[in-house]
Amino acid sequence: MQSYKILKLSCLAAAIATASVQTLAEPVDATRTLPNAKPGECYAKVVIPAQYKTENVDVTTREASVRFEMIPAKYEVVEEKVLVKEAAKKIIPVPAEYEITSETVEIAPAGKAWLAGKKRTSLPASPGLLAAIGSSGIKLDEQPVGACLSEYYVPTQYKNEDVRVLKTASYEKIEVEPAAYEWVEEKVLIKEATKKVVEVPAEFETVTEKVLVAPATTVWKAGRGPVQRIDNSTGEIMCLVEVPAKYKTVKRKVIKTAATTKEVEVPAEYAVQRVRKLVKPAQERRIKVEPTYETLSKRVLVAEQKFFWHPDWEDKPAGKPTGNTVCLRETPAKMETVEQRKVKTPASIKEVEIPAEYKMVKVRKLVSPPTQKRIDIPAVVESVPKQVKVADERREWRSVLCETNMTPQIMTELQKALKAAGYNPGPIDGSIGAQTMRAVDDYQRAKGMERGGLTLSTLEALGVKI
Repeated sequence: MQSYKILKLSCLAAAIATASVQTLAEPVDATRTLPNAKPGECYAKVVIPAQYKTENVDVTTREASVRFEMIPAKYEVVEEKVLVKEAAKKIIPVPAEYEITSETVEIAPAGKAWLAGKKRTSLPASPGLLAAIGSSGIKLDEQPVGACLSEYYVPTQYKNEDVRVLKTASYEKIEVEPAAYEWVEEKVLIKEATKKVVEVPAEFETVTEKVLVAPATTVWKAGRGPVQRIDNSTGEIMCLVEVPAKYKTVKRKVIKTAATTKEVEVPAEYAVQRVRKLVKPAQERRIKVEPTYETLSKRVLVAEQKFFWHPDWEDKPAGKPTGNTVCLRETPAKMETVEQRKVKTPASIKEVEIPAEYKMVKVRKLVSPPTQKRIDIPAVVESVPKQVKVADERREWRSVLCETNMTPQIMTELQKALKAAGYNPGPIDGSIGAQTMRAVDDYQRAKGMERGGLTLSTLEALGVKI
C-alpha cells in the first residue's frame, strides 16, 4: 500500500512537471517591425502571458505488474562418512655438507698496452695517435711485445718550370677618316604660319537663394521618463517623433555672360642663312694588332708533405724524426691465494607419507526443489486535472504613456487607482518612480495582462482616463 501511494505521487508530479515545462518556452517575438503610428505616440515591447485551460486526463498511478509467491524446497538429514583431511606427503630438508680448500686466483689479468714513450712509466698512447699509425699501413696487432715505432716527417717538394703566358691579347685598331663639308646660302623657314586662340573671360552676378537642408521627417526614438524597464524581459519603449524641415539662405555667383575664345592669324617667318652641307661622309679603317707573349719561371708542386711511422729495429728511413715514439709493453697478471668453502654433499630432501582422515557427519539432502507461483496485478488509472496551454506567451508593441501624453493629473489618478486595487504605488505625488512601476507590474501579472510598460489597456482596466 505504501509503494502504491509513492507511485501515485510520482505520476502526479510528472504531470505537473510536464505542464510547467511548457511555460518555460521562449516567448514568440512579434516586435521585429515597428507599428504604424502617428507623431507623438509611444509604443513599448510588452509580454502577453500564455493562456491555459484545465482538462481532466487519465494518469496511470500504478502500472500493471506481476507478483510471485515462492514455495520453499524440502530437505532431509542423513549420516555420511566425510573426508576431513586428504592424504599428504611431508617434505623434510637434509642440509648440505661443506669442506675448506685453498686456491690461487687471478685478481688482475696480464695485458699489453702501447705507451707514448720508451720508458715504462710513460703515459698510454691516445686512440687518435694509434689510429694515425694504423692509417700509415702498420698493423699494430701484429707487432711483438717490446716493439717501438717512431714518427718521421718529409717536407713538401717543388721544381721550377718555364711557362709561356699571354702579355697582350690581339685586338683591332680603328682609324677614322673625317667627313668633308661646304657652306651655301639658302632661304630657310624659321617659324610656320599659325592661329592664336585668345580667351574672352566670362561675366558673373551675385544672387541669394533659400535652400532646403533637411526635409520634415518622423523618427522612432527610445522612450524616457516613467515607462522604465521593470525586468530584463520587457520594457523597451519606442516613440514616433516629428522632426520639422530645415532651410538655409545662401549667396552664389551665377554666369551672366559665358566665357568664349577667338582665333588670331600669326604669319610665317623666313630668313637667309648659311648652311653647312655634307660633301663626303666620315669613314673608318680597321687594322689587326697581333698578340704578344712572355716566358716566366713557375714553381710547380712535385710531392705533398707527409708524416709516417717506422719500426725502430729496421733501417732509418729518409725524413726527419718528429720525436713521437710509441712502444708496446706487457703487464704481468696478478695472482693471490684464497681459502674457499666448497660443497662436499649438496642439500637434499626426504618425503614422509601422512594418511588421510575421515569422520561421520550429518548431511542435509534436497528432497524437492523450490518452486514459484505467478500472480498478475492489473494497472490502476485515475483522472487528474491538467493545465493545457491554448496560446503561447508572446511579445508585441502596445501603446503606452510617454512624455508627450503624460500629465501629473493622470499619474495621480493612476497612483490612487493602484492603491484602491490593493497595490502600493508609494507616495501619491503625481510623479512616476520605481515603486509605482513595480505596483503596475504586480497588477499586470495578477490580472494576466501584457507586461513591459504603462500600457493604455492597463490604464483602462484601472479606470484611469487619458
